Amino acid sequence: MTIGLICLGLVLLLAMMRVPLGISLLTVSIGGITALNSFDVARTMIPMTLTEAVFSYELAVVPLFILMGNVLSRTGISEDLFRAANAFLGGVRGGLALATMVTCAGFSAVCGSSFATAATMAKVAYPSMQKYGYSDRLASATIAAGGTLGILIPPSIILMIYGILTQQNIGELFIAGVLPGLLGLAMYMSVIYLIAVFKPEHAPRGQRGTAQERWQSLAGVWPFVALFVLIIGGLYMGWFTATEAGGIGSGMALLIALSQRRLGWSRFSEVMRETAYTSVMLYVVLFGAMLFSQFISFSGLADQLLALVNGSGLSRTGILLAILAVFLVLGCVMDSMAIILIFVPLFMPTLVAQGFDLVWFGIIVVVLTEIGLITPPVGMNVFVLKANLPKVPVGAIFRGLVPFITVDLLRLAVLVLFPSISLVLVHWMK
Repeated sequence: MTIGLICLGLVLLLAMMRVPLGISLLTVSIGGITALNSFDVARTMIPMTLTEAVFSYELAVVPLFILMGNVLSRTGISEDLFRAANAFLGGVRGGLALATMVTCAGFSAVCGSSFATAATMAKVAYPSMQKYGYSDRLASATIAAGGTLGILIPPSIILMIYGILTQQNIGELFIAGVLPGLLGLAMYMSVIYLIAVFKPEHAPRGQRGTAQERWQSLAGVWPFVALFVLIIGGLYMGWFTATEAGGIGSGMALLIALSQRRLGWSRFSEVMRETAYTSVMLYVVLFGAMLFSQFISFSGLADQLLALVNGSGLSRTGILLAILAVFLVLGCVMDSMAIILIFVPLFMPTLVAQGFDLVWFGIIVVVLTEIGLITPPVGMNVFVLKANLPKVPVGAIFRGLVPFITVDLLRLAVLVLFPSISLVLVHWMK
């Protein structure tokens, strides 16, 4: 157990020092297994773990959804979504910010990445809000908060990784994320509307779109609607698995882009290179996480934690609140991917022993990491936004995010108190 605690602390230290997470997990796991057994055991486990992962049917879902998101993000769908949302909402007070939030949600449904959503919306939506006199605080905070929807509204890369780590059905996790994601969108839009009403200087009224412009704008969003309905509808009806949905989605995205003449050879090559790079990066992280999970099992750290919890006298609710507090605090200082890969395998035996639904807990974990993406001192979405908007002070973004973080905490409480919000669609699907 001492070796397990030392290695856990070392992984945390390396993660906070921004050492690549996959390298940290692999290196510490090999060292820990060597200390517990021998280097021969560690050397044997590496190819076994890699082979099992590489030939895993479930892991094929990752590059497929990444390919779909890259195709659509590189072919202008984000601009089409923003144009349509703005045509319907731009005329009301705070309408551009509301349109930005809707676009973030829509783009998330085909992207699956919080960082990509925030970076794209900074280029697409921020210039329009600046043109109509929106404050930097509201404009930047809207994009940063809206970007967090990218890891909850399906398909979500984080949910895929959580499903692989916990051996939960990825399709069920996607379905479970729909209502919490829409709840988050509704609460974010409520914040924007209230700010526009009580502090109108932050959100001036934009230009109202004509009826003709509204109908014309809808023509640009049909690829997004078709893909979302096909993927989520197919998963819900049980027509195909999550891996098959990724293949169908990426194939349809390519066909749509080709039919609209948005995907030339140079852009196609760029999309494939970016997909390969992102996929390999995630695979290295996953390989490290799988080896680290085996090390945690060998060290007995998870079993000792379970024994400690059982002997603590805490109620089931108290145990859950303690685990949530750990994730919430870690979210303020660590990257969301690192938190899930390091601590989900550690806490999973305790959660199972207490009878918590791991699909529901996956949604809770993602909401917690969403909060971490926009809270100081390490709000990764804020720094992604800062890189794209160098003239906006980091302090202004964080101040603008205070009401969004407040409603995020409220949403977390609602989802914890009412698990059926996350699970009702999953139960209906079954």
